[in-house]
Amino acid sequence: MQLRYNFRLYPTAGQRTALARAFGCARVVYNDGLCARREAHERGLPYVSDGELSRRVITEAKKTPQRVWLGEVSAVVLQQALADLNAAYRNFFASITGRRKGPKIAEPRFKSRKDSRQSIRFTRNARFTVTAGGRLRLPKIGDVPVRWSRSLPSEPSSVTVVKDAAGRYFASFVVEVGDEPLPEAVAEVGIDLGLTHFAVLSDGRKITNPRWLRRAERRLKKAQRALARTAKGSNNRTKAAAKVARAHARVADARRDFAHQLSTRLIRDNQAVYVEDLCVSGLARTRLAKSVHDAAWSQFVAMLAYKAARHGRYFGRVGRFEPTSQTCSTCKVKDGPKPLHVRAWTCPVCGTRHDRDVNAAKNILATGRADRLNACGGAVRPAA
Repeated sequence: MQLRYNFRLYPTAGQRTALARAFGCARVVYNDGLCARREAHERGLPYVSDGELSRRVITEAKKTPQRVWLGEVSAVVLQQALADLNAAYRNFFASITGRRKGPKIAEPRFKSRKDSRQSIRFTRNARFTVTAGGRLRLPKIGDVPVRWSRSLPSEPSSVTVVKDAAGRYFASFVVEVGDEPLPEAVAEVGIDLGLTHFAVLSDGRKITNPRWLRRAERRLKKAQRALARTAKGSNNRTKAAAKVARAHARVADARRDFAHQLSTRLIRDNQAVYVEDLCVSGLARTRLAKSVHDAAWSQFVAMLAYKAARHGRYFGRVGRFEPTSQTCSTCKVKDGPKPLHVRAWTCPVCGTRHDRDVNAAKNILATGRADRLNACGGAVRPAA
């Protein structure tokens, strides 16, 4: 299994200049390759192959006065920029032909120097190393100081240097890690995700929704108003925009840390975890859009999935059309749909008083167990 390990970088002024030059060169190569393929398509010419594109926009471009400065950065950075373009085209073609599942993917677009995220990637061919002093040595950039929060489990296959909207630099290492099975656990849990409570577990526990964006709204509004009062193109506007980006980065970091801690705890304590397969993109188009995005259910579920695979746990999804809120978890009688303001109800058959969310979590657990324990794909018919 491949995982990414992210660490904060603190480049010097000269290294920041070198990184900015590398970001610009990678962006220019990407845009040149995209322009070449679009022109070939408009003229009715054959699709420009990957090798031909590399020869045009890198090898031959370095010999021209307009692109001679491409030689100031590592060639691996330029090659990886074209690799990203080729992957974008492959995903686009697979999407329009139906070979790729999920929503349709648009055609690759040009990159801008004003994009909030800039990145370059170094592979092993670039010979990047971690020095004995704990610095990251990058070709034609230098030894960049790193704040290490943990040690790398193995030799990284590549490193991506990212500059985010807040002006922070990160190194993202791709590392091959082995499975780390946890001791066998007895408990299993069903999780009902919501907005009143972030998660309600089948054992009755309720995880409070932190509402990170709502907490920071006052500070964000103040920063946004200060940004709106500045003149476009001024230095004060650049400073105000960076302040807004830093405020949003703090919210995103807090949300991600909360999801990591909760998902790790659930995977450690339970042998099997079941969640409802919510249509987050659909819910994000309703009047609850801001709260849905603030909850970040998709991020949390993705963490549960990969941590379960790594630590030998079972992770299951329950269909979104299962009537988990309409069915009594005691006698399994379906009582019909209920409006959202009804948070508790009594079963008309067995008389059990249910908390709406806890009842749904219990039904998710029962449905997930049934899907896990059935003989799907097995020899369910006796032999002749």
